[in-house]
This record gives sequence, C-alpha cells and structure tokens, in this order.
Amino acid sequence: MISQPLHSSGPSFSRIIAGAWRWHTVSPETVERLVYTSLDEGISTFDHADIYGDHTNEEIFGKVLQREPALRAQMQLVSKCGIKFPSARRPQTWVKHYDTSEDHIVWSAENSLKMLATDHIDLLLIHRPDPLLNPHEVAEAFVKLKAAGKVLHFGVSNFTPSQFNMLQRHLPMPLVTNQIEVSLARVEPLFNGDLDLMLELGASPMAWSPLGGGKLHFDDRDWFAKASKYNATYSQLALAWLLKHPSNMFPIIGTTKPERIKESAKAIDIPLDKQDWFEMLKWAMGGREMP
Repeated sequence: MISQPLHSSGPSFSRIIAGAWRWHTVSPETVERLVYTSLDEGISTFDHADIYGDHTNEEIFGKVLQREPALRAQMQLVSKCGIKFPSARRPQTWVKHYDTSEDHIVWSAENSLKMLATDHIDLLLIHRPDPLLNPHEVAEAFVKLKAAGKVLHFGVSNFTPSQFNMLQRHLPMPLVTNQIEVSLARVEPLFNGDLDLMLELGASPMAWSPLGGGKLHFDDRDWFAKASKYNATYSQLALAWLLKHPSNMFPIIGTTKPERIKESAKAIDIPLDKQDWFEMLKWAMGGREMP
C-alpha cells in the first residue's frame, strides 16, 4: 500500500489507517500482532486518542514500541486531545467536558508522547469542537508543540465547515484534515459541506466508523451479486465506496482482529464502477433515487 499525502503540506499516511480505540479489550500479545499485521499489509498509520481505553490505549501501544523501538520509523502516529470525563485515572474531573486551553493541549500532547514511547506525534487533532474554544490559545499551543518538534502536523475531528474555517483563520499552519464520521450508514457529509470544504482546501478527510459501527446490514441479493462481481467481501466494498470519493478519504478501521486488517487492506485494489457506487448510495438512502 503506497502512502499518500493528507495535504500538500503533509503528512503522508497509509490510505487505510488502523484505529486503536478498542485495543485495550485484547491481550498485549494481540496488540503486538495487530501492529505487525498492519505494517505487513502496508497499513503504517495508527490512530489514537488520549482518552481511549479510559486513558490506557496509548500506553498499551507504547509498550510495543518500547520492546521494538525500530518500529517507530516504519509508522505514523495520530492522537487526539480535548475531551475530559470522570475517571479514577483523572480524579479531578467530575463532569464530562471539553478543554482546548493552551495548557491542556500542551500537557495532553506531552503525556501522549510519554504513553506512546515516542519523541514526536505525526498528527495531533482537537477531538471535538469545544463551545469554549479560544482560537488564540489553540494557536499558541500548536506553535509551541511544533517549534519543539513534539507534533509535526495539526488537524481537527468532528468539526463543522464553519468551525474548521474559524480555527484555520487563527493558525499560522494549515489544518491538514478533519476526522469525521462517514460511511454507507452516514452519508450526510456528502451533502452537508463537510467533504466540499476538504476538496476546496485540498485537505483529505479521515473517516471514522467507515463500516457504520455495525449499523450496516448487507442482507439482500444485490449486495451478494455485487460482492461476487468484484470478488470482494461486503466490508471491502463498503471501504472501496469511501476510497472512490475525490476528497481522497482515509478510512480508519477499528478492528481487534488481525484477519480483518488483512481483509481491509485489499479494499484499495477494488476498481468500483461509478454506477455501482451510485447504486450503493441509493441503497444507503433507503432506495431513494438521485434527484
């Protein structure tokens, strides 16, 4: 799998990304297998967040790098910050809220570096739009982290187009992506401006829950026929559908099974026909024809 740039200013990521958000639910041996299987299949980018696994997932992943430091040069690491929730690991927090202050962004990034056992994060995202977000503070945090070489690139997650543009206007560096929920189970980004903005700016979106989080039910003959036509699984078709979009989406697969990583990696080789793409969209919209 060839790496591709998210943005003209970088970074370059594997077109399919391994999402580690559930990796705390499996053994450390399985996590190590997931890392090696991903790299073997050309999936070199790993998506994290400070809060995943009740603040444990980054540390679990970091132990793999502590045992095999040479792996770090073969991968790109993404993390997210800005969400706080009540946890025994964060006893000072009593209500779920967002914190995009300069101090918290810097602290969170530095803590992620420690947990991940690395000296830099390739991409740091603001996890959710914060109603108290002060763009000047975010800018100060980003400038500090970049100047120190601790974070190479910055982006956001779940931002609306207006929120994205507002923050970008206050930053001296480009936001290279918006990580959004998009799949055959959630096609709204095709029509609400989310993907239009990414195309306008030349910033590729990252797609979380690209298989619909279990909401997709491939239970009709049309799907069987299509899978047979492409010699593909239903999941591979659902990923190929996203990969065909001109915004150059980077789907994040959240599996804990090495065999599903191997399956997903093959989706980039499926030459999905335009009419099949629209037929899948029609299915996603409950059988509604295009206007």
